[in-house]
Amino acid sequence: MPHSRRPSDPRYGNRPTMKDVAARAGVGLKTVSRVVNGEAGVTPDTERRVQEAIDALGFRRNDSARVLRKGRTATVGLILEDLADPFYGPLNRAVEEVARAHGALLINGSSAEDPDRERELALALCARRVDGLIVIPAGEDHRYLEPEIRAGVATVFVDRPAGRIDADVVLSDSFGGARHGVAHLIAGGHRRIGFIGDHPRIHTATERLRGYRAAMADAGLPVAGSWVSLGSTAPGRVAAAARSMLAGPDAVSAVFAGNNRVTVTLVRVLADRENARGRERRGEGEYPVALVGFDDFELADLLRPGVTVVDQDPAALGRVATDRLFQRLAGADLPPARIELPTRLIPRGSGELPPAGG
Repeated sequence: MPHSRRPSDPRYGNRPTMKDVAARAGVGLKTVSRVVNGEAGVTPDTERRVQEAIDALGFRRNDSARVLRKGRTATVGLILEDLADPFYGPLNRAVEEVARAHGALLINGSSAEDPDRERELALALCARRVDGLIVIPAGEDHRYLEPEIRAGVATVFVDRPAGRIDADVVLSDSFGGARHGVAHLIAGGHRRIGFIGDHPRIHTATERLRGYRAAMADAGLPVAGSWVSLGSTAPGRVAAAARSMLAGPDAVSAVFAGNNRVTVTLVRVLADRENARGRERRGEGEYPVALVGFDDFELADLLRPGVTVVDQDPAALGRVATDRLFQRLAGADLPPARIELPTRLIPRGSGELPPAGG
């Protein structure tokens, strides 16, 4: 026998309206509107009946319609690479806090480093009338956003610059941070230093590689082709690159990791290597491979040795970018800016290990 819906069953997707409230309370729509918006002109008894109807029906005021009449939706869109990446947690939280302080709601999504998905998300958010966008770009061509920006959607890019348009961008000093980290290894006596980074199409990966090469050039050191590896940050790819660098006559004595995902894999590879060597007789003057990583990560200070990192501040990236966004939403007439935040080296032990014979 088919099930018939009882009057008390929820009507999913059909939210109660002010018309429903008015019918239940036995009043006009204007009276309900006055109660909902806290306006005068309603007797206490009528207000009580309306409020009882609101509570019984579970009515909620349609704020989106109200703010649209003012020309704003009080929402901001945030497009990240991957919400599961620990780097983006503090950034996301900072954007949300600044937006909340301005009375705005944050809507976010992940591009999964896919340019098509980034475009789809950005345009979907614009179609939902967000006031502004904060984008960690996956693609290299953002001309698709030009009509939206002209229409008044404030847009700020974070971590990487926009492609083929002039727009605000807030970055960490990837070049300077990597240069400093590699110079730290050189100052510790290392001459054969490897670099393992992300895909070469990613701005931060190329900037950190550029910083690595600059530090080696500053010290007059050559860079063998086998010492540099860019590509996927998948553990298998990174581990294979590391094992290749650590083998043969040109084996490196130190490695600079291009981001936290690479660093975590290298920690495992180097730990396995040391465990294997510990089962053999260690040669005279041999030391573990030194490691410096770009980006801090959880528990890095609790490992033995602790992992030396070039630390950037993702929360500051989020705050500065969102402040810039709300400056534009407030009507500030500013030219597109490139804002670069400093990094800092945190020595914890892994980057201070000397080379063999050091």
